[in-house]
Amino acid sequence: MAEITYPAMIFAAGFGTRMRHLTKHQPKPMIPVAGRPLIDHALDLAREVTPPVIVANSHYKSDVLADHLAGSEVVISHEDPQILDTGGGLRHALPLLGTRSGPVYTVNPDVVWRGPNPLRLLRDAWDPARMDALLTCIPMSRTVGRSGDGDFHKDEEGRLHRGGNLVYGGVQLLRTNRLAEIDETVFSLNTLWDLMAAEGRLFALEYPGHWCDVGTPEGIPLAEDLIAQDEI
Repeated sequence: MAEITYPAMIFAAGFGTRMRHLTKHQPKPMIPVAGRPLIDHALDLAREVTPPVIVANSHYKSDVLADHLAGSEVVISHEDPQILDTGGGLRHALPLLGTRSGPVYTVNPDVVWRGPNPLRLLRDAWDPARMDALLTCIPMSRTVGRSGDGDFHKDEEGRLHRGGNLVYGGVQLLRTNRLAEIDETVFSLNTLWDLMAAEGRLFALEYPGHWCDVGTPEGIPLAEDLIAQDEI
């Protein structure tokens, strides 16, 4: 029996302002970690679940990203003249992803994982009868380089609610049909999550391994240490 596959979207359009000088000449997904650009680490995860298409959006320093991905299977969804944020960017990319309703994987490339592939875990846990979105979340105790509070907590059924000790890890599987209900052009996926949560269809998959935030320069050596531990 063939494995179920879903399209994958990698968010690569942001300005990376927290990376300061490292994004002066390149977009954040091109910053090297352990000798490879962050986007290549994200692509490793995506390719393991054999999506029918991988789309990466672009805006800031888009030519650098395009040159790096040239000759690969990755399709670029360029955002111009303005950047569309995660929700607007995903909706803009739907024709390239080949779906109007999902489900679609979305992947933030500025994180590093130690443990099983989170996309595989999402695929195996996905229950479309109950879920409109399944977010990979990590308890604060298993995060590296994360400051501040968590994002969510989950109830006994696994449904997500705002506030708590669970950190959204930047990888999810979600239906995209409700994107059409949002009037704004530029908007975060938080807007979509709130619609789903109000109907009890926003769920968490608790990641069993460790996770590192690579949103700042200080996160790079932490991520490289985590990768080195995984290679031992």
